[in-house]
Amino acid sequence: MIRKSIALAVLATVAIAAQAQARDQIRIVGSSTVYPFATAVAEAFGKTTKFKTPVVESTGSGGGLKLFCAGAGVEHPDITNASRRIKKSEVEACAKNGVGNITEVKIGSDGIVIANSKSTEQLNLTLQQVFLALAKQVPEGNKAGGKLVDNPNTMWSDIDPSLPKAKIEVLGPPPTSGTRDAFAELALEGGCKTFPELKAMKKTDKKAYKAICHGVREDGAYVEAGENDNLIVQKLQANPAALGVFGFSFLDQNLDKIQGSKVGGVEPTFENIAAGDYPVSRALFFYVKNAHAESIPGIRDYLAEFTSEKAWGPDGYLAEKGLIPLPEAERKNWAESAAQLAPLSM
Repeated sequence: MIRKSIALAVLATVAIAAQAQARDQIRIVGSSTVYPFATAVAEAFGKTTKFKTPVVESTGSGGGLKLFCAGAGVEHPDITNASRRIKKSEVEACAKNGVGNITEVKIGSDGIVIANSKSTEQLNLTLQQVFLALAKQVPEGNKAGGKLVDNPNTMWSDIDPSLPKAKIEVLGPPPTSGTRDAFAELALEGGCKTFPELKAMKKTDKKAYKAICHGVREDGAYVEAGENDNLIVQKLQANPAALGVFGFSFLDQNLDKIQGSKVGGVEPTFENIAAGDYPVSRALFFYVKNAHAESIPGIRDYLAEFTSEKAWGPDGYLAEKGLIPLPEAERKNWAESAAQLAPLSM
């Protein structure tokens, strides 16, 4: 299997070299959360180098990795952004399709916010309340020990009388989104684990545990709003009763219109996410097809721009857009990995 994958990768490299002139512009797909950061780097790269500005598409993390792993050659993307780490199954899919040499670059961290219009009150939610609002099944009566039932909560006040007497309506990303994956893992599962009997299930039946703790209700309370986070921001302005789930950078760029809910009493601010105090935060990545770096013009230069201090450093232009920088030692290690196109190991 490994030899076959290597052979396919070699053939793909040869094919790319033969077709290199068919594309002289880097093509990037993937996460809607990483999209504004990749776009900023692409624009800076286009202005300061001899290469064309890369084409960046927002397809969602899962969608981007599917496109990325579909094959090698100029008809396939060179880089994919992700708001979660690549899965082992995706690495295997890549290898099966001749994409056997990938470089992983961790670019920083991000918080997932639950935001609403500034024209209404700011919420202070616990992870348990988020779970009870959005999970497909919850303990009966919202109490520990209750049997699991289809989520009956229609108003926030059904969960806790201290919460608003307002309909639960949350706009968020679809299953193909890394933000959705991370939100399910950090927020929903985080709240699920506050019920002892559900937490215990992780040891006895992992499949059932994940289905319950990651399952999102499908009765209209959670509305899949696509991969366009800017559209969610616009909808929150139009509907002050609704909440939206997206990456911190979109909150940071729209603080005149929307506000982030506190989670566990902690506001989603740059400082709180960087300090690790905000409970719903995750790492961001991009992945490079190493065979393409040898034949698509400018890929190495793009990596150098992205991993430069002027871009991803504490005072860089990506921090101004909401990226939470990695610690200095981590930035140095990842920059070296990118420069060397170090192969991914899992």
